[in-house]
Amino acid sequence: MTAPVTGPVRRRITVRGTVQGVGFRPYVHRLAADLALAGFVSNTADGVLIEVEGPAGEVDRFHGRLTEQPPPLATVTAIGSEDLPATGATGPFTIRSTEQSPGRTQLPPDTATCADCLRELADPADRRHRHPFITCTHCGPRFTIATAMPYDRAATTMAGFPLCPACAREYGDPADRRFHAQPVACPDCGPRLRLVPADGTDVRPARDAEALATARALLAAGRIVAVKGVGGYHLACDATDAPAVATLRRRKERGGKAFAVMCADLATAERVAHLSAAERAALTGPRRPVVLLRRRTEAGGPRLADQVCPGSPHVGVMLPYTPVHTLLLGLPGDPPGPRVLVMTSGNRSGEPIVTDDAEALTRLAGLADAWLAHDRPVASPCDDSLLRVRPDGSTQVLRRSRGHVPRPLRLPVPVRPTLAVGGDLKNALCLGEGDQAWLGPHIGDMGDLATLEAARRAERHLARLTGVTPRLIAADRHPGYHSTGWARRRARQLGAAAPVLVQHHHAHVASAMAEHGLDGTTPVIGVAFDGTGYGDDGTVWGGEILLAGYTGYRRFAHLAPAPLPGGDAGVANPCRLALARLWAAGLPWEPDLPSVLACPDAELAVLRRQLERQVACVPTSSMGRLFDAVSSLAGVCHRAGYEAQAALELEAAAARAWHADTAAYPFAVTGADPVVCDPAPALAALLADRRRGVPAPELAARFHRGAARAVAEICRRARAATGLTAVALTGGVFANGLLEEECASLLAGDGFTVLRHGEVPPNDGGLALGQLMVAGTATHHETE
Repeated sequence: MTAPVTGPVRRRITVRGTVQGVGFRPYVHRLAADLALAGFVSNTADGVLIEVEGPAGEVDRFHGRLTEQPPPLATVTAIGSEDLPATGATGPFTIRSTEQSPGRTQLPPDTATCADCLRELADPADRRHRHPFITCTHCGPRFTIATAMPYDRAATTMAGFPLCPACAREYGDPADRRFHAQPVACPDCGPRLRLVPADGTDVRPARDAEALATARALLAAGRIVAVKGVGGYHLACDATDAPAVATLRRRKERGGKAFAVMCADLATAERVAHLSAAERAALTGPRRPVVLLRRRTEAGGPRLADQVCPGSPHVGVMLPYTPVHTLLLGLPGDPPGPRVLVMTSGNRSGEPIVTDDAEALTRLAGLADAWLAHDRPVASPCDDSLLRVRPDGSTQVLRRSRGHVPRPLRLPVPVRPTLAVGGDLKNALCLGEGDQAWLGPHIGDMGDLATLEAARRAERHLARLTGVTPRLIAADRHPGYHSTGWARRRARQLGAAAPVLVQHHHAHVASAMAEHGLDGTTPVIGVAFDGTGYGDDGTVWGGEILLAGYTGYRRFAHLAPAPLPGGDAGVANPCRLALARLWAAGLPWEPDLPSVLACPDAELAVLRRQLERQVACVPTSSMGRLFDAVSSLAGVCHRAGYEAQAALELEAAAARAWHADTAAYPFAVTGADPVVCDPAPALAALLADRRRGVPAPELAARFHRGAARAVAEICRRARAATGLTAVALTGGVFANGLLEEECASLLAGDGFTVLRHGEVPPNDGGLALGQLMVAGTATHHETE
């Protein structure tokens, strides 16, 4: 029998996970002090190192509380411990300084202003009353100010703001909420706001409050203000001021694409949109994303200008997540100002978000009437995240950025050190090594040099924070993608092998598998629906059902192809896509058909010649293009001003009739190896209904239901042929809530396990994770 330990003991504890930038060391210090233990805590390249010494029972109690009650923002993934010889230490427990070194510690994302800081912000008696950069251990910027790891003030963009005596006392006081909070500052020592009018005069008011008051007055007067946040600039205007919104849309060349809005508080959001309990939770949580909500149309609340989200029953809403936003929208007693602001990325359409102050004055010239800037640099651009809440309360992230990045994803199988560069649309990079992967922030569309440079900066920043040095690069197979060209150049720079080129839809399916923790030993039925992906046969794929694992795939079924007149350039003309689909289906171009009426005679003649001679007509099996075509056939959208406009408007139309009409148009599912899903019967039924005067919403709803039933039928055939029972719904088309819900319901009712995206976007924003898994695991297995 082992005798109980009676003397002091010493224990070394290592903690891994999201444990830097969350007040972990202060928490450990307070816990050790409460238990009268000696020792120290320190940040390391791998996490947090703790040594504690004292009575055995108190050391055990310390270990238990550390495991069971970590700080609110911490995510502990592993705790290790070993006993050491006692040293006789009796002095106070200390926090040791750390040295910069390559790290693998998980830095937390930026977090919305906490309730304690908001109370101080509004308290005239508090020394941080109206301080636009108030923060503490439990909130504020992390990823966007970190320049290296371990996470200490010297390794952030706050390094240039020496602490004043009062802040230094708080920073060094274990009992204070700001103990070792790296972004801590006050009006005496912190960053400062300034307002710059359009004439370029650099105005530095005596107080931050003057800059904010002037900016709020400009917004109330219908002006557009570029507002610098934690991850870059927004362009803001009063969302209820129709001329102001129209001006912003025209200046930014936004087309008809919806703007997101920021509501002053939850009560204002309730008056703008319908909210479920899950949507309230998403809006008010620490990540503060943009949440897609159903617009209110009844009178009584702030009426959004029609130009905020034209043609859509939804509006993207977020709440203030920085003190600057809170102050800009106004505290109680402030002069009246807008309570709902358009908050759109500070850039010209197609360009990356602006972060640099000098660059903002040039790149946003002509867009903004004034700039509300500050002198805290942004280490990494980080756009707002976007999500929708499903009827069951689960969330689907559509753009994964602020509030999520750089939180890692746990991988079901290990990968070699790999950089995956994603695609050319909705680009986000992914770095991975071992059992962890880090998706970078949303970058955007890789169509110009500015975006490619943003991708290069994003990779360098992510590598500094994760410590991953890639030895392998993965990219899309599309020979014309800018991202793939960059991957080849980057491989040469690193002295790595040529990039592993991953088929687009295989990557989508692998992304869903990884998110759900599948190790790939058993394939899944991958339903990958999107707009464009380079196929194995050189055509444009996008309506694919694959039998896939990480190491390979087979094309089990696909949508029947149709010509894509004009290639990618033709995507902006759904009316042409519609007529090409009818041509492929052998259906006539009736003179009174909406798609025919939308095309001038000369355009119709050219299109007919194109199709007959197959000139500039690449075949496509894209489900996204089919949705665009049906949008035009139903009379909803004939010309698209932005990506997926026609499909989004078709979904919006279908939603209006969804519960009133349950009919479904038939698709023909025929053949084998591969199975072909032919929409010709559905198109014929739609045209017949249109001739009978069936309204567009019912046409749209019946098409959605028919597509979902075709998916279920093909999956049943795949199960009969293979025995597989897991179905992954992936690709940008599954951002369509009606289609995704109907497919999931039918499949679950048929006994399938349905894998739907949550944390990882279904669109190309999640593509890099799938590339990483396909390339990283294949190489890993080969080298074992």
